[in-house]
Amino acid sequence: MGEEETVRLRLDLAYDGTDFSGWAAQPDRRTVEAVLSSALTTLLRSQQPVRLTVAGRTDAGVHARGQVAHVDVDAAAFAALPGRSTRPPEAALVSRLSGILPGDVVVRQASRAPVGFDARFAAQERRYLYRIADPYAVHDPLRRHDTVGWRRPLDVDAMNAASRTLLGLKDFAAFCKRREGATTIRTLLDFSWRRLPDGVLAATVRADAFCHSMVRSLVGSVVPVGEGRRGAEWPEQLQGRGQRASEILVMPAHGLSLEEVVYPPDEQLAERAEQARARRDAPGVEPAL
Repeated sequence: MGEEETVRLRLDLAYDGTDFSGWAAQPDRRTVEAVLSSALTTLLRSQQPVRLTVAGRTDAGVHARGQVAHVDVDAAAFAALPGRSTRPPEAALVSRLSGILPGDVVVRQASRAPVGFDARFAAQERRYLYRIADPYAVHDPLRRHDTVGWRRPLDVDAMNAASRTLLGLKDFAAFCKRREGATTIRTLLDFSWRRLPDGVLAATVRADAFCHSMVRSLVGSVVPVGEGRRGAEWPEQLQGRGQRASEILVMPAHGLSLEEVVYPPDEQLAERAEQARARRDAPGVEPAL
């Protein structure tokens, strides 16, 4: 299928990760990618499964409110989606997908992607939220699927002090599950904690990109500081090792949600994607993925 026969679409979507084995398609597993690909394949009457590229491949149980994916679809099939209606194909796609997708996945918006757009490589940063209800918080059973209950009280100021030591361009191998050939160098832009009105502790974690299990490990490294069992310098000491730290508790997945993916202006998309494909080998080089 030639490029002139396809249309690249940006999809903005959200999902409850509770009953999914993560984003990435896996044999005999219910995944967000497989469910969405199946729905698009049916809707567009494609002879081959529709393939998606996503901004962040969330793990099993992790949620998303601001996930972004792109997909290249047959231009004629896309144009035919409105049928006899006067609505644009983008609106027809969203409306018709809502009748196919299960209730725990929602495509909120579909738009024609600008030149150079790549959901994964053109992304400038990702923002995650992690929620913990310690004894000072209101424990709401209706939030049990997105909030982790914690029995010990946590000191927000101590956790913020520890979190600040990890900011910047560093090797986060201590907080990542190693993948062959993948770099663990990232730029951590924000790692901060606050108490919400109901007392729930909410962590905002922003970076240019994240490696496997990084956010949950970052949170797990500062929780002992909040409990008073470790000093504020402990997470930074772990980071300095340059290898996976077995002492870190990888926090439960259900407390984590991908909230936002940020992209540069349209005219900078191609340049950003090119930079992101260049592997980083040491702090001090140009940020990538």
